[in-house]
Amino acid sequence: MGYLIIPLLCTTAPAFGDGPCDVGGYLCRPAFCLDDGPLVPVSPYAPQPGDIFLATDQALWARAGHWLAGGAGVHHSGIVFRRSGGRMGIIEAGPFNSVRVEVMDPIEHMRDHARAGDKVWVRRRRVPLTADESARLTAFVERQEGKQFAVLRLMGQVTLLRSRGPVRTRFVGGPRGDRDRYFCSELVVEACVAGGLMDGATARPSATYPRDLFFGRSLNPYLDRHLCLDDWDPPARWLEGCLTPRPCSP
Repeated sequence: MGYLIIPLLCTTAPAFGDGPCDVGGYLCRPAFCLDDGPLVPVSPYAPQPGDIFLATDQALWARAGHWLAGGAGVHHSGIVFRRSGGRMGIIEAGPFNSVRVEVMDPIEHMRDHARAGDKVWVRRRRVPLTADESARLTAFVERQEGKQFAVLRLMGQVTLLRSRGPVRTRFVGGPRGDRDRYFCSELVVEACVAGGLMDGATARPSATYPRDLFFGRSLNPYLDRHLCLDDWDPPARWLEGCLTPRPCSP
């Protein structure tokens, strides 16, 4: 049904780009559901600082690795921020399984995922960032661009050496601030702590997975008690919109 509504929105929604239909995509109705579920109504989306991006991955090794680690269903995460030059950007550690921390255009990045067959969601900020929070987020994020992806630490998530465990997460995996390497959800949580969006005393970046950010709940008891995403809307499926109309369901 979404494919019937999107073209209608294109004729009535304000434009975010140059052309009459060049919007920043659309968000379906927010829901804590990895399946498509009830996707209507849909609304135009304009990225804002603090929005959390989440996506799946078609690579079998990525799906298997996340399943083994306890994070099945969601494989990528990033956070939107305002670049120091004023444009919106999104930062992700290891986008499309690269080995670098990269800053990209948010909509182009989401389109690339959607066109690769991935599902894309956005947890939009329910409470807009203050000028100070946005500035702190930008300052932290821009220092991380170009750093390396934490390959070994990610691989360690399927071993007993990881910082995620029923007891150990209380004592290890806390914020480290600037570090040499990140995996994706670790970078998102570190950025939120740096921006004052999450409590650094209870955040556990190195024990948090994209699935935890999706649901705001976790199989890990400590994270389940302390991970707070009340200032974000539930995840909403992102659709490419009227540039290439397509149904909500793949």
